[in-house]
Amino acid sequence: MSFELPPLPYAQDALQPFMGAETLEYHHGKHHQAYVTQSNNLVQGTGLEGKTLEEVVQASYGKPELTGLFNNASQHLNHLHFWKWMKPNGGGSIPGELEAKLTEDFGSVDEFKAQFIQAGVTQFGSGWCWLTMNNGKLAVTKTPNGESPIAYGGVALLGCDVWEHSYYLDYRNARPKYLEAWVNSLVNWEYVAELYGQAG
Repeated sequence: MSFELPPLPYAQDALQPFMGAETLEYHHGKHHQAYVTQSNNLVQGTGLEGKTLEEVVQASYGKPELTGLFNNASQHLNHLHFWKWMKPNGGGSIPGELEAKLTEDFGSVDEFKAQFIQAGVTQFGSGWCWLTMNNGKLAVTKTPNGESPIAYGGVALLGCDVWEHSYYLDYRNARPKYLEAWVNSLVNWEYVAELYGQAG
């Protein structure tokens, strides 16, 4: 089974003005495509051919001889969700059960957003910030490079890519501005709620 790049779930210009068409053209069409191509190349001869993407990510995590495969497969997995974690006219209201859980575990939705943005701002260099669920409790975390909480058994409900290619064309070096716009105007809360329901 070879890995494939699915089409975006919306038009390239659908997330403007918060994420431009040129950003999506390069991020999806070039960067994500490269992760898919490299994953297909690097999985050969590892004994992981035919495994699911999640299995490949978990099996290659922490193994120096499979670092290249892990980096590319994990980024492929991250991005499969990343495109779905956004939608045109995103942000806004959060499905009730998820909103209640965010309030329970963070004190308020605003406090969750503040912690999520801070995690993304303080991730040094490339990486991701996450909303995860572990043992029934929500938490905000961050990871370097392409590392995903899924690699070590975590459950990722929401993740924002803070690699520069995700925001530089639209925001230059203003990562905090990108994160604020992303959380408030792009997040597809229905998809997050769907993942929350599956995790519960």
